[in-house]
Amino acid sequence: MATARWKLSKGRTWRQKLEQEHPNHGRIVDVPPAMQKRFGTGKMLIPRPLDVDAVMRKARKGKLVTHSQIRDELARQSGADSTCPMTNGMFVLIAAETAEEDLRAGRKRITPYWRTIKDNGNLNDKFPGGAKQQAARLRQEGFTIRPGRGKQPPRVENFEKHLMKLAPADRSDDGRGNIDTALMRM
Repeated sequence: MATARWKLSKGRTWRQKLEQEHPNHGRIVDVPPAMQKRFGTGKMLIPRPLDVDAVMRKARKGKLVTHSQIRDELARQSGADSTCPMTNGMFVLIAAETAEEDLRAGRKRITPYWRTIKDNGNLNDKFPGGAKQQAARLRQEGFTIRPGRGKQPPRVENFEKHLMKLAPADRSDDGRGNIDTALMRM
């Protein structure tokens, strides 16, 4: 699959985009009616890009984090019932682009975005360098990557064993820190 690259406004950097303040970021709103079938009623967090980046940075070598785990952690921290999946997904990509920009600038400590995977263990074609680069970085860390089939991207084998342990989230945690991926939502 082709890698989708975002374009920045002339003179802007990914770091500026990550750190940009917006009046809606960090707000807790009612779950929109169109999303209630998936998330139920209640309150939804519109996350801040830096908050998404901070959760991604918690994934240490040998550990992975899914999009749902990021959303659940942000919702838990804010006291909301859920986190907006659309803005969360955009901010994951912004954090990834910022990390690559930081690497090109010579920074040694960057957000390990390649450790962020989709809820089913698939790699992200939209990351810098696509799933191919993400797979290469994960292989360097000892993960086994199964090749994609058809339009499906590659996938981390037995990814469930490598998921980060975050604070319990009522709908996907068994109380011992074990995530039941069957209950996770994309």
